[in-house]
Amino acid sequence: MYHRFGYEKSTLFVTPENFRRQMVYLKKKGYNVISLDELVEGIRANKNFKHNTVVITVDDGYGDNYTYAYPVLKENNFPVTIFIIAGRIGAAKGFLTWEEVREMLKNRITFGAHTKSDVYVPSLTDDASLREETAGAKKIIEDNIRGKVDFFCYPTGGFTEKAKEALKKAGYKAACTTNRGFSDFNKDLYELKRVKVTNSDMNKPFSFAAKLSGYYNLFRSKKSGH
Repeated sequence: MYHRFGYEKSTLFVTPENFRRQMVYLKKKGYNVISLDELVEGIRANKNFKHNTVVITVDDGYGDNYTYAYPVLKENNFPVTIFIIAGRIGAAKGFLTWEEVREMLKNRITFGAHTKSDVYVPSLTDDASLREETAGAKKIIEDNIRGKVDFFCYPTGGFTEKAKEALKKAGYKAACTTNRGFSDFNKDLYELKRVKVTNSDMNKPFSFAAKLSGYYNLFRSKKSGH
């Protein structure tokens, strides 16, 4: 799980140089980088994935995804899913444009929804608001890319059973949280677990490798999804 790419001093940012080093590491070490769709279909089919299988996701849809991350992903031919805040694309400063989104679609980048307005999902107590932020976000993206949107990501990882039902009704195949955990525990497709990659992971001995291995999760407490 990534968020932003650049040089700001924030745990959300990974420098372009470190991101390239991380992607080169995946390639050199022979990691099996698959799409989110391949993961979900594999889970549905009870597939046993290779231990070194990795899915790359990015949250929010900032413009630096196109400027810094996209060239690296294209160089390495890696698939990635970017979860975008539908109402901010092409409308808010610092975010991707729809032209950039459509270009990235040609090179193994797929797009999912991160709500319409970056709202904390458990705060959506009425049906109309929940529908607008889930089904509404899906429609905005699909209308602009002229294609299907199958995946959703909960902002800050917050979700409820009601939200999961709304996603199913809207036609999403699966949803990602920010909870950490082994992929073997991904029994609920609407609570897929991820691990955050930071800029410092390439500076700490074995940190990036530990996160890729899954054993990193043994030393982290589980976050509440609600």
